[in-house]
Amino acid sequence: AMESGPGARIREGDCAVLRRDGVFKAVPVLRRRKIIFEKQWFYLDNAIGHIYGTTFEVTSGGNLQPKQEVEETTTETKEAGTDNRNIVDDGKSQKLTHDDIKALKDKGIKGQEIVQQLIENSTTFRDKTEFAQDKYIKKKKKKYEAVVTIVKPSTRILSTMYYAREPGKINHLRYDTLAQMLTLGNIHAGTKMIVMETCAGLVLGAVMERMGGYGSIIQMYPGGGPVRAATSCFGFPKPFFDNLHEFPLSKVQSLLSGTFTTETLPADPEENALVEEESNGLTEEKQTSLQETEEEPTTEAAMEINPTEEQDMMDMNAEDVEFKENKEKENKENVREKQIKQWERRKKLIEAAALLREKNADGLIVASKFHPPPLLLSLLEFVAPSRPFVVYCQYKEPLLECYTKLRERGGVINLKLSETWLRNYQVLPDRSHPKLTMSGGGGYLLSGITVILDKGKSDSSKSEPLKTEEPLSKRCKLQELPC
Repeated sequence: AMESGPGARIREGDCAVLRRDGVFKAVPVLRRRKIIFEKQWFYLDNAIGHIYGTTFEVTSGGNLQPKQEVEETTTETKEAGTDNRNIVDDGKSQKLTHDDIKALKDKGIKGQEIVQQLIENSTTFRDKTEFAQDKYIKKKKKKYEAVVTIVKPSTRILSTMYYAREPGKINHLRYDTLAQMLTLGNIHAGTKMIVMETCAGLVLGAVMERMGGYGSIIQMYPGGGPVRAATSCFGFPKPFFDNLHEFPLSKVQSLLSGTFTTETLPADPEENALVEEESNGLTEEKQTSLQETEEEPTTEAAMEINPTEEQDMMDMNAEDVEFKENKEKENKENVREKQIKQWERRKKLIEAAALLREKNADGLIVASKFHPPPLLLSLLEFVAPSRPFVVYCQYKEPLLECYTKLRERGGVINLKLSETWLRNYQVLPDRSHPKLTMSGGGGYLLSGITVILDKGKSDSSKSEPLKTEEPLSKRCKLQELPC
């Protein structure tokens, strides 16, 4: 109940997270919608109106009932053995058969009672050590007690869920690494952030949560449109999206070189929604190189459109005028709608471009599957001096390349390449130890702070100032030392 805020209630249409023994699943709260979670099926109708963090029991017919807290019966001393060495797992120690258990279930006997029956009918239970008995009960409870907790989504919960369920979707970005990114990126309300991510919108959602609806975010996206599957799981209120802008990566170069136009937009996101995954894969080479002369192909494409259109018109006239007229009537509304959408997108794009042109962003966060160096070098242009930037990569080699390129280019200080190490512990009386399933690697982060890059000097005489400047600063330090 901790993450739910002061007694937030589950409402219809919310996005909620189901939890059971460290397994999470995000679901929309809808009436009469069957949900399957951890081999259980149920409906969320009865959960509406309850407080987030409530634990429910799945009763017959898939109905959820708030679980009554039952006092653990640990008053009488349990009979336990001293060690487990004589217990043999021959599958004969349980007197209840599969059919017996099914019969109990069909009678509608609660999970807790089934577990009690299993204990009573186990020939080896009393010989097990106390710890082994606890473990046995826990295991059987998990199997037969159908309980589920409904919690309010948050960055911590969603990143844990994605990391466990589909890490590939978020480039194996571990939750502690995401936490580091938010800290190193100095994300807080009222800032103007640039976010470039291909993590299903999880990083974007985390940034939005930190900013609490104040400030603005420009999301850079590859392909036809931004992916925000995870962002929608957070259930942010509408105003949070008012200052969320998006800008295509394919236009970055033209914006920097001053040849930016809105004439050639990526295809409509509606059409792209289906081929989202494929298109991302296809544009990978194009994106990675982030060509210097990005704008040339776009103008060519714009020129190509006109002749083909004329050709079409001629063909149409030649073929059948009436058919065309009928089609036109049908299509007019569609075309009008499309034009309005196109116009709105263009307006949004111009707004985003204007925001970027100010080159005064308060920070940059990159967590994508693309090769980071060209991305980072072009996006840093939009960041104001004395601002933090963070780049995540699953592997360290691309970040080492970024490190050396930034060192050569200058304009950054405090460059750090780091990897966080995470170890989960089981904490129980007399048996606390690190969990056996420890995650191997949570990826790498390159962070730094931008400073004013003195372009005038370095351009006029490429390497001389750099050569003389460095020893000078060192000399000063040496002279100061004896004093």
